[in-house]
Amino acid sequence: MTNDIVALIEYYEKEKGIDRDKIIAALEFSFVSAYRKMVPGADAIETLRADVDTKKGTTKIFASLTVVADDDHQDKFNEVPVSLAQKKDPAAEIGGTLEFNVTPKDFGRIAVQTAKQTMMQRLRQAEKEMIYEEFKDRAGDVVSGTVRRFERNDVMIDLGKFEGIMPNKERVQGEDYNIGDRIRCYVLAVENEGRGPEIILSRSHPNFVRRLFEAEVNEISDHTVDIRAIAREAGFRTKVAVWSNDPKVDPVGACVGMRGARVKNIVRELNNEKVDIIRWSEDPAELVREALKPAELITITVNKEEKVVLVTVSEDDLSKAIGRKGQNARLSSRLMGWDVQVRRDETKEEQFRDKIGGVAHSLGEQLGISDELAEKLTLIGGVSAEMIVDMPAEFLTDALEIDEAQAESILSCARAIAGGETEATASAEPGETAGEEATQEAAATQD
Repeated sequence: MTNDIVALIEYYEKEKGIDRDKIIAALEFSFVSAYRKMVPGADAIETLRADVDTKKGTTKIFASLTVVADDDHQDKFNEVPVSLAQKKDPAAEIGGTLEFNVTPKDFGRIAVQTAKQTMMQRLRQAEKEMIYEEFKDRAGDVVSGTVRRFERNDVMIDLGKFEGIMPNKERVQGEDYNIGDRIRCYVLAVENEGRGPEIILSRSHPNFVRRLFEAEVNEISDHTVDIRAIAREAGFRTKVAVWSNDPKVDPVGACVGMRGARVKNIVRELNNEKVDIIRWSEDPAELVREALKPAELITITVNKEEKVVLVTVSEDDLSKAIGRKGQNARLSSRLMGWDVQVRRDETKEEQFRDKIGGVAHSLGEQLGISDELAEKLTLIGGVSAEMIVDMPAEFLTDALEIDEAQAESILSCARAIAGGETEATASAEPGETAGEEATQEAAATQD
């Protein structure tokens, strides 16, 4: 046995953690395989075994032969006559088996190169089996490793004795890794197919965030607080819904920590990904209200049969509720398992239009024009005769898309009405006219 074989045994035992007995078994199998290739007729021998002495550096091959009667001896590769067998072992009997040393001269030196290749294959297989046995129950754990190399867009990560792979689809968009970087990953799966076991790692899976919370928040690890749902768009935003089994413990506060210390540690691990922590509720209306914060919801309509929640928000809160590229509404839908639909509330706009319509109708009757033209006039600020008289005819012509004669007619009627109203309002108590109120609302809406 050469020194490099001995070194190989020590390497796999110490560095790879493979049991020494398994290494020796692989070596013995390799020498038997080499013997069958090197010795003519050896393939016909049914039972062979190798005896490797790593201390002495010797290897012996033994064949197990069946003891038969001298007259029945036909298979020289697998049978031995009883007369010959008893010379080796006087107790040998017909039907029994006897081992014979069939090691060729200088076999160890000649066979070592052939055996080495077979041994490497067996040891790699033993390593794969060990990986699977050790990691098959660790799917779902978080492990730490060092970036070793890149294969296409996949990241190969050194986990100590083993190596894991983080496929490109399990990477987080925007995260860059360098060889030697220390990173934490979620063990997504341990697959034992094809080329052998593979440890599949992920940093983009929602459960990676779940495990980080379990490690950081004591109340979660001791089940005082439960994570009921997680929705994530890795690298951008994650929503976590939590519930407390103890009414004295605030689940959101427990996850945030003193001065945000706990959640800051998690956000740091996620490279500043935004994390929203919300209070879970079995009531979909209450849950959607929490999920869409900071937007204030005006109405919530729940369709339990189709699992649809329709909410309305003000114009100012519409972008908050929907989020960038629809992200906030989309994550809320995933978190709830419902279809969350966000709509702009049009109630105030309808009320304003109704009020404008009423003012326009009254004004149209006074000026002798259609409601449609009166509404246009109202929307450009002409909500009363007093306000119309100061408008130039050219302005009315362009704004209302009418001819000059119509503009002059409107102005004449307005002057006549304004002249009569001036005397009537001189003795009236101060107050706000309907036209002025509509004007202020129009200005507020435009703002």
